[in-house]
Amino acid sequence: MAERSFAHEVRKLRAGEGSTVSGEGILAVTKALLQSGVAYVGGYQGAPISHLMDVLGDAHEILEELGVYFENSASEATAAAMLAASVNYPLRGAITFKSTVGTNVASDALANLASGGVQGGALIIVGEDYGEGSSIMQERSHAFAMKSQMWLLDPRPNVAAIVNAVEAGFELSEASSTPVMLQLRLRSCHLHGSFTAKDNVRPPMTVKDAAENPSRQVDRIVLPPASFVHEREKVEERWPAAVEYITNHGLNEVLGAGAADVGVIVQGGVYNTLNRAMELLGVSDAYGNTRIPTYVMNVTYPVVDAEILDFVKDKRAVLLVEEGQPDYIEQNLNTILRRAASDVALHGKDLLPVAGEYTATEVTRGLHAFLSRYLPDAAAAKPALLLPVGDPRSPFAPRVDPSVVRTRPPGLCTGCPERPIFSALKLAERETGKQHHVSADIGCHLFAINEPFNLGATTMGYGLGSAGAAALSPKGADRRTIAVMGDGGFWHNGLTSGVGNAVFNQSDQLLLVVDNAYSAATGGQDILSSRNDSPLRSTKHPIEKAVRGVGVTWARTVKNTYRIGELRDLFVKALTTKEPGPKVIIAQSECSLNRQRRERPLKAQAIRDGKRAVKERFGVDADTCTGDHACIRVSGCPSLTIKANPDPMRTDPVATVLDSCVGCGTCGANAHAAALCPSFYRSDLVYNPHWRDKALARLRRGWIAVLSSGVERRAARFEAMEVPA
Repeated sequence: MAERSFAHEVRKLRAGEGSTVSGEGILAVTKALLQSGVAYVGGYQGAPISHLMDVLGDAHEILEELGVYFENSASEATAAAMLAASVNYPLRGAITFKSTVGTNVASDALANLASGGVQGGALIIVGEDYGEGSSIMQERSHAFAMKSQMWLLDPRPNVAAIVNAVEAGFELSEASSTPVMLQLRLRSCHLHGSFTAKDNVRPPMTVKDAAENPSRQVDRIVLPPASFVHEREKVEERWPAAVEYITNHGLNEVLGAGAADVGVIVQGGVYNTLNRAMELLGVSDAYGNTRIPTYVMNVTYPVVDAEILDFVKDKRAVLLVEEGQPDYIEQNLNTILRRAASDVALHGKDLLPVAGEYTATEVTRGLHAFLSRYLPDAAAAKPALLLPVGDPRSPFAPRVDPSVVRTRPPGLCTGCPERPIFSALKLAERETGKQHHVSADIGCHLFAINEPFNLGATTMGYGLGSAGAAALSPKGADRRTIAVMGDGGFWHNGLTSGVGNAVFNQSDQLLLVVDNAYSAATGGQDILSSRNDSPLRSTKHPIEKAVRGVGVTWARTVKNTYRIGELRDLFVKALTTKEPGPKVIIAQSECSLNRQRRERPLKAQAIRDGKRAVKERFGVDADTCTGDHACIRVSGCPSLTIKANPDPMRTDPVATVLDSCVGCGTCGANAHAAALCPSFYRSDLVYNPHWRDKALARLRRGWIAVLSSGVERRAARFEAMEVPA
């Protein structure tokens, strides 16, 4: 159950020649694939292109009609290896995943693919996750394209430009026998726009045709001496063929030619930001009518020497806007200019930030510095964002004291079934009296490194939590190392590199597998162990069965993580048992977001239909709360906070539960398991109550009145007493 359905939007994929299609960037990519006669598509979900996999999944009927094979790959390496189908057959294939982490996982297959070359067009669509919106290490995909001699497209953030890039990518790949990477930044994936459609094309050869007519070319297999020939082919044949295609088809663009004797060179993906900066400085408008000549590199690798030299020949200076580091393109341009004995001044990261995302603010500052030096008349406009921070007119002038604004690191959602897991683990550490090294992993559970849990010392990659603890499981240590991974990471990489490795090396670690029934961190897609029925995939394969299958003997599955006391006791047992070998605990509870996406509409409809529905809520009795706030320190739930104490004789604030509570019960279970104050209570909000509910409510009110009547009478007598002077 993905977090978003595209069942309505995929109807637009049937649009024919001349139709105008409007929608999101990833929908445009899918349409472009179908227009290009793609034969097969695969990939691994993950921001920022996670929804592309969801679009393809929802469009399975259209894909089947066209004979296009599609699969959700087990990992990025699996997806990349699919492109082997384009080596021996004229099949156009596309894969997609998040970069640079996805490219790293797929690197073995991609390197072999780039060495042997392809016959059919091979397109790798990578979601470039760079800058402040990123959740990964700050690296660029550019280095891999250079290293393996694959061509890298970086189209302008424009839906029509993206569609053209997909189609050109296949043609460029076939013209140069080289796989092509298409880089889409986060905003490009989700921007909206329109383009003129073409008819969908059934692939001339389907994967079924290829399978029934096997072919092989020994010289395409990466094995000496063929691998030595491949290297020469890249430089002497494929590169020139790629340059010729790029030049003849005008993939790169020159805007505002001849308008000035200075210019700007920009990566296609950063063009919109550059144009916004030019607009703020008064040298362009919102439609890109620039007065500063601009060379847009929709292909950032290979750099076309002749186009660069032609662009700079009548200019005194150029500014290169290259986002991220290292400065690969700047180094390349310097080499081209110096070899050609050009005297044009090249500026880049001397005026722009060396690293980090190129926001409109940063590009405007750099461009203003460049124009002030070489074209001062054009730099007369000075937008407010260029004012000093101390100027109250600056949008960056401090409005409040920075010490007042507290940082808010990311955390687990309200009702998340992973929160009680880490609460139980903290309580288990308290009971054993020992802290443990915790090797973390990629996924929602990584938020446990923050307050209030503070669990996790390292994270080495998706599904590598167990492998990350391998060196810290020595025999004879007085405590066990704990490793964590999610169910998505387990099936992606963890079963072999983690569990299998631990069994083989007789590691004494404790592995916690957080099983929330989906690949929740990437959008709620189904995986092998998902417990729902899927018409297209095989599900319901237990993780415990898999770990026992590779040799784990101590494995336990917990089917309800909200029973914190039971989970704590199991952690204590796993951390103290004398049984050798790895210990594995599979903690199961469905992702709260996915459960609410399914249940909320049904409950709302039931209420509208007049049917009985119950919503659970938890609260805190302010009279009982001690103000210790240990409940918050062991939970960290966003709906659990503090408020002023209603008792005028007590000054400490008390705990309270906000209306965002989803009734998971973690707060109360924590209070019970940790032997905290008994101040939590549960209340049931009953909609459209039956006669039994109403009768029970009347009975409760009456019984409460009877029990409290004596208290009220005594209180009235005390109030009536005269207070002596």
